[in-house]
Amino acid sequence: MTGIASVTLEVSDVAAAETFYAKAFDLGDTVGVRASDAPTSGFRGFTMSLVVSQPSTVDSLVGTALEAGATVLKPVEKSFWGYGGTVQAPDGTIWKVATSSKKDTGPATRAVDEVVLLLGVEDVKATKKYYVDRGLAVGKSFGSKYVEFDDGGSAVKLALYSRRAAAKDAGVSPEGSGSRRIVIGSDADTFTDPDGFAWEPASS
Repeated sequence: MTGIASVTLEVSDVAAAETFYAKAFDLGDTVGVRASDAPTSGFRGFTMSLVVSQPSTVDSLVGTALEAGATVLKPVEKSFWGYGGTVQAPDGTIWKVATSSKKDTGPATRAVDEVVLLLGVEDVKATKKYYVDRGLAVGKSFGSKYVEFDDGGSAVKLALYSRRAAAKDAGVSPEGSGSRRIVIGSDADTFTDPDGFAWEPASS
């Protein structure tokens, strides 16, 4: 397995979700949706992040997401690490939009530099080993706190956080149950990881 080619969000209303994502972020084939009525409640254990180059891009993407129906979890603001905010799509998916830059360095754009899938897991070290054994290479690792895998040029980067830390970063309670409502597409066979996240061949 070399990386993540795409993610598919499972939603109750496909047409509404497609309209939202086209208006909010326009990520093309990187993020898709498909129908599911699998029960889910609370934090689903993951967040999606859009890493961009400057604050005006954050403002643009968060602005269109809110116009399309998203709600604010963490308002856009400057911090010691940069500039960003977190919103929740109508389908329940949590999206963080951020940049490490605190000032614009060029004309305003809507370019996304990286799409990151952050999984909130029970045991960061164990899940790290699980994915390394499946062929992913570690890019950054901070012990049992955070792991970022080398995306190998793939469309989506995978990162791991503890479930509680991921929820805190998103601005929500860590409690949750039921379906994850996400399917991760790659060049690997179908499998489910130790934390219940489903993977499928990207072409399926």
